[in-house]
Amino acid sequence: MAIDLKAVEGLATDQPSLKAAAGLVKPGKWSGVGMSDDGALIWGECAGSGANPYRVMADLRDLGNKCTCPSRKFPCKHSLALLWLHAEAIVPFPTAETPDWVGDWLARRRAPSTKAAAPAAPKDLHAARSIDPEPVEDAKADAKREAAAVKRAGDTERAILDALGALEGWVGDQLRLGLGGFVDEVTTRCRRIGARLVDGKAAALAGHIDELPARLLALPPGDQVRGATVELARLVLLARACRATPNDPELRRAVATAENRETLLADPSAPRVSGVWEVLAERVHTRRDGLVSQTTWLLNLGGSPRFAMLLDFFPASVGRRGSVFTPGEQFPAELVFYPARSPLRALLLRREAALIDGPPLDWPAIDGPLAAALTDPLLAEPWATERPVLLPPGRVGFDRAGAAWWRQRDGDLCLPLAGDADGLIAGTDLTGAAALWSGSRIDLLATRTPWGRVDHG
Repeated sequence: MAIDLKAVEGLATDQPSLKAAAGLVKPGKWSGVGMSDDGALIWGECAGSGANPYRVMADLRDLGNKCTCPSRKFPCKHSLALLWLHAEAIVPFPTAETPDWVGDWLARRRAPSTKAAAPAAPKDLHAARSIDPEPVEDAKADAKREAAAVKRAGDTERAILDALGALEGWVGDQLRLGLGGFVDEVTTRCRRIGARLVDGKAAALAGHIDELPARLLALPPGDQVRGATVELARLVLLARACRATPNDPELRRAVATAENRETLLADPSAPRVSGVWEVLAERVHTRRDGLVSQTTWLLNLGGSPRFAMLLDFFPASVGRRGSVFTPGEQFPAELVFYPARSPLRALLLRREAALIDGPPLDWPAIDGPLAAALTDPLLAEPWATERPVLLPPGRVGFDRAGAAWWRQRDGDLCLPLAGDADGLIAGTDLTGAAALWSGSRIDLLATRTPWGRVDHG
């Protein structure tokens, strides 16, 4: 059963409770985490100030919850944190036999409230459920709900298509008015169309446009008009592709919203990859819509190069959240990827302890020419703002204007760097590099040198 962070926020009695819960959303604070066979119940034990951990449990069907802590707030910070862990899939909730203390709580909260003495609450969960009357099926009510769901889906589909049509018209207006003026007023103009997309249920695309001014203004002044041309072209390509195939899950994800965890796990076309992964980098960015995006880039160390992007969002109001990853660590894990032309975004299903024996594993060898690695992903997904790429040995240097470039050691390929190249990276022989390629610049995530790894967070 799926819940999201908004549902957890709605349960909090006040902002301090939510902030306190954020401090407990760390895997190291929890033990004995589990889930019932039907996915309705979750539980765990949270370390507190006493010798014994607090026992926390919740029913996802109605978000009822219970904790053994003495807090007078309901729900307490421990219950909020447990629901948060599940909503954001921060730790896996393996299916397990329901503990007696969870079954006792469920029996008590569902016992019939009559004047006659109620039977003793059985400790077995299945016995506890047997005291509930069998639900009476209402065929008419089910039909009404199904019809309402179909109507909502149709209304959403029409709203998205109308919003995409408005976006194409807006892009045409920017071209007619001139890209020089667009660059000068990019924040105001993007805010207007972003609001229109939000009204049209195209929330993901609206978030992308909200970040467009920052991407554009980060370019050197001489490149901003060219950058505006590329950004607007990507928007048109995405809008037309989505209008042509509105049910394509990858396009839907880029425009509206991504599938929830349960939907993804139930999708037989979702690739699952097990292997040893290295944490390349973690990027945390506060967005204009009040959310914080936390992006973790992983590299599979077995076989051909394969990247994975773990993407998480949480409200900026809860403050900075700790990470469960350390750049450079290597660990065995199983990931499930969202279906796509070139699968990249993934969820972490199972993670084992980090590797501690022996030297770190090497990065995989690069397959094929570098030019193909740079162009093929963007040709397959031309609306993408950036794609990860593994670079061969090279060196970072500077041109006469002081701009930083990466140059291939065995070849003539040179790529401009986004941002500055400070410290040891300048002029150093690089045995390998992982970077994000936007089609015009590379943003280094991590590099390897003869004396070790260098992070570029």
